[in-house]
Amino acid sequence: MHTDKWDVNVYDTNTWPHCDYHIRSRQSFTKIISKMENVLNLKPMDAEQLREHGHKMVDFIADYYKNIESFPVLSQVEPGYLRKLLPDSAPVQPESLETVLQDVQTKILPGVTHWQSPDFYAYFPSNSSVAGFLGEMLSGGINMVGFSWITSPAATELEMIVLDWLANLLKLPSDFLSNGQGGGAIQGTASEALLVVLLAARDKVLREVGKDRLGKLVVYASDQTHSSLLKACQIAGIHPENCRALKTGPCNEYALSPESLTDAISHDVASGLIPLFLCATVGSTSSTAVDPLPALGKISKRYKIWFHVDAAYAGSACICPEYRHHLNGVEEADSFNMNCHKWLLTNFDCSALWIKDRNALIQSLSTNPEFLKNKASQGGTVVDYKDWQIPLGRRFRSLKLWMVLRLYGVENLQSYIRNHINLAKHFEFLVRQDPRFKIAATRTFSLVCFRLVPANKNEEYVNKVNRDLLDAVNSSGNIFISHTVLSGKYILRFAVGAPLTEERHVVAAWKVLQETASTLLQKS
Repeated sequence: MHTDKWDVNVYDTNTWPHCDYHIRSRQSFTKIISKMENVLNLKPMDAEQLREHGHKMVDFIADYYKNIESFPVLSQVEPGYLRKLLPDSAPVQPESLETVLQDVQTKILPGVTHWQSPDFYAYFPSNSSVAGFLGEMLSGGINMVGFSWITSPAATELEMIVLDWLANLLKLPSDFLSNGQGGGAIQGTASEALLVVLLAARDKVLREVGKDRLGKLVVYASDQTHSSLLKACQIAGIHPENCRALKTGPCNEYALSPESLTDAISHDVASGLIPLFLCATVGSTSSTAVDPLPALGKISKRYKIWFHVDAAYAGSACICPEYRHHLNGVEEADSFNMNCHKWLLTNFDCSALWIKDRNALIQSLSTNPEFLKNKASQGGTVVDYKDWQIPLGRRFRSLKLWMVLRLYGVENLQSYIRNHINLAKHFEFLVRQDPRFKIAATRTFSLVCFRLVPANKNEEYVNKVNRDLLDAVNSSGNIFISHTVLSGKYILRFAVGAPLTEERHVVAAWKVLQETASTLLQKS
């Protein structure tokens, strides 16, 4: 038995003869009791206990990553599995960390879908990294609640600085920098970012036209825009019938047509409605379509519509000069958002939002109760991020982004992005070599859209066989992919972006898809 493991009940004298420690004296017994009590009596905070338990937790997490390929990527459990394994109530007496970690190993991890697995290709990535983890650990250790400057000046000021750094990497307009009327703020997700700018746009217009005109406000986007826009509209009180999801198609690679937008706006204006908000996308969820920002920006400016650019996934790629052109036209945007936690090695959650007019957000979201008043805030010399978001409290999220940018550096981050895009290109090449498969949409970044297309089969059958293929490969546990529907066709999505993914994983994933497809086609 190792001296750091305590599976013997030292309080039970019946176990003494079997104890590997062979307690020989009252002194050694007292030491064991003392250590046992230290294990079972965890203090609310104690530097030495934190050091001891922290080392064990880091070892556990490091072992998890070391063995992550041994787990099925998609959890194979049935709904309700965990309630059968855990007690009905919390323990009255404390348990050891070793006991808890054993339960994590045997009961929790089987119910985890492993987003950091090199064989995870579903949805979009949610990156973890050594630097991001260290930043998250430090943030959790400091554990401040930085809703206003005075609650932790470093938290507010670091966030302003690090988002200026990132804005400059993306070559965003100077209007988005913190030294002017605009600036950046870290939100939890792109959904939150979209909601707060929609609220700012709504209130800005209602101050001009009157609050009773809420039912006249119209929001525009393509039918490829993320569903978070509809949720934001529901929360903001935009009538569902005034949410325009403009149709796209393969002819323009599923990007929003400026002509269809102009037609929709013109029709709404003629009907007495008020155009409010346009959400353009750089890297749509289904196929990474890129909306034409320059043309859409001009239209927004003409009709005085709030222009928001959602680059939640693909924004990270735009730190590479060869992909920056996808953001051309962002200078006309009122707000811009990207998720550092998707593809920029920053642990979830870290969604960067920039806005040209911070006062629009503040006027919409600010509250100033007496208990939060202080000299710095009242003097107007500082930023209070509580007025840029929905909740009051906020974590020290800028620490992890700061550490990612410093510990990796721009060149390494660019290489990281390029490597994933090259792996996606390789997967696309493999797909094109098999005549049974077809590429279903243009690959722009690291997402490949493809489908199995058996010869001489109708569309209904083809859709079904692709659903079956998805279910079969995911249930195998070898890889995890997701799907979408484009122009009525069921499409498979292969998104490369996990930090541990290498070419060998991509090649093995393609082999799984080919072999599973062969099995399905033989049965049909």
